[in-house]
Amino acid sequence: MSKEGPVQGVVLAHGGLANGIVDAVARISGVGAEILRAISNDGKSPEDLRLEVAGLLGRGPVIIFTDLPSGSCAATARICCREETEAAVISGVNLAILLDFVFHRDLPLEELVPRLLEKGRGSVQSVPDYTADAHRTLPG
Repeated sequence: MSKEGPVQGVVLAHGGLANGIVDAVARISGVGAEILRAISNDGKSPEDLRLEVAGLLGRGPVIIFTDLPSGSCAATARICCREETEAAVISGVNLAILLDFVFHRDLPLEELVPRLLEKGRGSVQSVPDYTADAHRTLPG
């Protein structure tokens, strides 16, 4: 368990993605907004977004999940977590990552973050499995 209690989660994403994915997690897991909060950048200035996210930090360990590794959401998350010792940013959020998060958030950040990254990567698959040819370079 982390020094200051279970890790809290924030999904920071473009448009309605954050609300939609957090709703899906709640429906599947029964876990509500007390553990995983949704924030959209929709209609917010960079400063408004930064203030909203910064207001959630400093109360214990937190992971901010963003949809993309760049853009306003990721930039805001990185700026806000720059000086927080008990905060991490994970980009490329998906449902598998968030479900694993809600059931394992008692782990310390240094164990939880690598676990979530592995879970997220492992959940991306194709049928049929085209990875056998993954060593080839993409055209273009």
